[in-house]
Amino acid sequence: MVVPLRNVSRYLNRKVDVIGVVMETTFAKKTKGTDFCCSLRIIDETHHSFSMAANVFATNTESLPLVTAVGDIIKLSLVVVGTFNGEVNVTYRKNISSFALYKGKDGDILDPYQVSPNFFLRDEDKIIIDKLRKWLVNFQLCEDSSKFPMLRELKEETFINLACKILHHSEAAKDERLMFVWDGTDTQPNGICSNIEDELNHPLPLQLEPLSLSRAILCTLPTVGSILRIVFEKDVQNSHFHLLTIGNWVKITYLRLKLYGGLWHGVFTLQTKVRYISKEDQLIVERQRMADERMADLNFPEPLPITAVNHCNHVTPNTLMSVLTHSEVVAIFKCIVRVVAIIPFAKICSSTGNYSMRLTLEDSTARIHANVMEEDVNLNRLLGVSEGNCRIGGEKDTTRNPPWVCVCLKSYYLSEDDIWGTRNFRVFDTKILEDTS
Repeated sequence: MVVPLRNVSRYLNRKVDVIGVVMETTFAKKTKGTDFCCSLRIIDETHHSFSMAANVFATNTESLPLVTAVGDIIKLSLVVVGTFNGEVNVTYRKNISSFALYKGKDGDILDPYQVSPNFFLRDEDKIIIDKLRKWLVNFQLCEDSSKFPMLRELKEETFINLACKILHHSEAAKDERLMFVWDGTDTQPNGICSNIEDELNHPLPLQLEPLSLSRAILCTLPTVGSILRIVFEKDVQNSHFHLLTIGNWVKITYLRLKLYGGLWHGVFTLQTKVRYISKEDQLIVERQRMADERMADLNFPEPLPITAVNHCNHVTPNTLMSVLTHSEVVAIFKCIVRVVAIIPFAKICSSTGNYSMRLTLEDSTARIHANVMEEDVNLNRLLGVSEGNCRIGGEKDTTRNPPWVCVCLKSYYLSEDDIWGTRNFRVFDTKILEDTS
């Protein structure tokens, strides 16, 4: 007999059969022994205010429940009822338990798409599954939006829940997956903690991945709003990667948040879960609406009046992502950016003459390198370095907060044989004003 989830607590340390909707799932992971496991959270019409954990163990990842989509239905037979931290759960034991997976509310076939060995389908199961599907059509999971902060609210390295749109997947290196997500908002600028005199040997990264994305991929990404990179811990198996579909909005819970070179990124850990959402999910509908409005309404930080641009003074600014994806290889742009690094730093403190430098510029969408040829001026204020403190090599952990400034950029190419591959940028027609304070 199938036990409704609300009654499972009556069967502590006993074996039961349950049927539920999969609301969350971890990716497969290896146990301390030789097995693999994954953790599901399930609900039914009798128990949906909060979900119940179902921990499944198997000899390999292929024998675990490979949920096609969060929101599908699972039948678990002969699972053992227990408790952990005061919460009732069920545990699937590979030698005695069995399972079957069915399509969720959009399914109309009562045959499972995955079954474990020794699973036996009963007629009463079909009745319960059909009833669950009908209930799920009108079910709305009520969640507090404050439990899913937006990218603009990120402040510290911690674990967070995230409601976001998946933009792209890639492999940063062999067996190292990287996911790009976005919610239309801008992350706040971070303090830069680096030795600016050592930029040549230890440059600030332009992005988390070792190599920049190709132009073809860059052009598929939004040009406003911050894009968060998410890396996957090495022990996270690829068995459930299909749940992270490009173009879909998802809810990711217990994602680790870290800083690298002043850039936010997420870490998909063994404890991170992918949560069920419906097409009518109110949180996602609201986030999509806000993202659409953000795409149509460009707004930029207010720059400090320490630079002046002449060529494009009255032109609407561009984001750095729109600069990178511009349709013409040679163009001129007005941008509101922070200067987070300079090579060579020593030139800043020189007394006379002309010199060339490479700036690292950032805004909420991207980082780029831009060259500059300029008469000697004091650039300390652009970097967030105080006057009289040009040499801070002994203070490599000093945190700088470069200001937002307005610059004019010009893109150009080095080789006619590869105009896009040799595309560069330089600061153009921008004057740094003398400090009159």
